[in-house]
Amino acid sequence: MDLTYDPPAAFRHALDELHDTVAAEVGGDDFGPDDYLPGLKVLLQSMDYDPHFSERGRRAAWGQVVGALRGRAQAVRSMRENPGFDAAPITAPVVITGVPRTGTTALHRLLAVDARFQGLQTWLLDSPMPRPPQDTWSSYPQFQKSVAVVEARYAAAPGKRAAHHVAAEEVHECCMLLRQSFVSNLWSCGWTAPTYDAWWQCQSEQPAYAHYYRCVQLIGSTEPERRWLLKNPGHLHHLDLLFAIFPDAKVIQTHRDPARAIPSLVSLLMQSHPVMEEGRAEQRGAIMLRREVAKWADAVARADKVRAAHPGKVLDVRHSDFHRDPMRVVEEIYAFIGMDIPQDTRAALAQRIAEKPELARGEHRYDIADYGMTREEARAPFADYMQRHGLAGN
Repeated sequence: MDLTYDPPAAFRHALDELHDTVAAEVGGDDFGPDDYLPGLKVLLQSMDYDPHFSERGRRAAWGQVVGALRGRAQAVRSMRENPGFDAAPITAPVVITGVPRTGTTALHRLLAVDARFQGLQTWLLDSPMPRPPQDTWSSYPQFQKSVAVVEARYAAAPGKRAAHHVAAEEVHECCMLLRQSFVSNLWSCGWTAPTYDAWWQCQSEQPAYAHYYRCVQLIGSTEPERRWLLKNPGHLHHLDLLFAIFPDAKVIQTHRDPARAIPSLVSLLMQSHPVMEEGRAEQRGAIMLRREVAKWADAVARADKVRAAHPGKVLDVRHSDFHRDPMRVVEEIYAFIGMDIPQDTRAALAQRIAEKPELARGEHRYDIADYGMTREEARAPFADYMQRHGLAGN
């Protein structure tokens, strides 16, 4: 949570102020192709109309918008300063996706133990640049700022640490790059934003994926030979765009009973509500659950159609199988992606499995009944999907 920036009196009139603020901080006013502007304008209008921001929430929301545009400007500047960053194509990345809260993060961080992979660290998503040597990260102001923002977020909403821990130095989700184009589902999750959400659901994210691809090239340009390990639940909604930029990607799709996964997502998102907005928590939680059920039911249906056109490109992993025997699932993944597991890597994977770091920060507790829906209602739009993957109760 970035509370550094004073919010404007009206967000919708602050487009020039926003650009001037970021340009002064980055030292340049090049924001790349202007395809990000329509979404940014709708977002700013929505921020005036939809949420009931608290004063702290207004400041935090403005900080997120400034941060996303700053990240875009930082990426564009770094691309200009590093000619040839895009000389090497991204080959056969391993991409984890699935409905949120189906084990994507745990699987991602487990596989990231393998040093042969490279990933998108949180601080480099905030400030895209060629990845410097790890032992120098703490000297970068961008890294220090990312650490401070993450810690402020958990200070404001401590429950989020147990529900979904993020650290500046750890791998994080591709959506943090995609949101820099301001056509992103993320902007409908942080605060009440139905005006923006209605606009977003009618848009293509193709320009956002083009920007994302170039950012991945930029960040990995110091080690272009290392294989990419990426993760983002949102790719499930856009597998066609993912395969358009990564035609040889190996995709791992995780699965879990939606009546367990989606209420967990809503509980996580609602952790921030008291920080960002005043009142309406019960109403917003109930509306959000219905919105997320519909959105992710549509996402799995879209993904099924794309998968049919790309046979052999997607491996299915059930959440229950991963928790019951994670090493067996890891072995299946390595066979699928065509890599061996050296003995030292196997030992490191086994150590992380034994340590269970995802449980070290407490248990995330939630109940679907808190959001006015039954499990049967949540499962109904997923009936065929659940039967196909054997998800009842898993």
